[in-house]
Amino acid sequence: MYVAGREHANQDPARRFLNRVRDRKVDACTSAEVLQEILYRYSSLGRLDLAGEVYDLVVEICPVVLDVTLADTDRARDLLCRIATFDAGFDKVRGIRRLRMA
Repeated sequence: MYVAGREHANQDPARRFLNRVRDRKVDACTSAEVLQEILYRYSSLGRLDLAGEVYDLVVEICPVVLDVTLADTDRARDLLCRIATFDAGFDKVRGIRRLRMA
């Protein structure tokens, strides 16, 4: 969403990350929750055109789409961490290493 959205400090790093995923330099997958969030966010902004476009792009470059189950959300509640985040706050969490796309 950083790539398709308005100018933002994370736009270029996000674009570089997605290019690496597209070029198969980074193994990546997504989840049904991410796809749902894309649809929700763009529809709430009245941008149904971008909802479909971004959704299709994510499915194209991340063909592995994981199901999200109650067990998954229970575990997420317990961990409260995300994969592929720009949030520097996670640098303080032991065992998590963020890749910087400078």
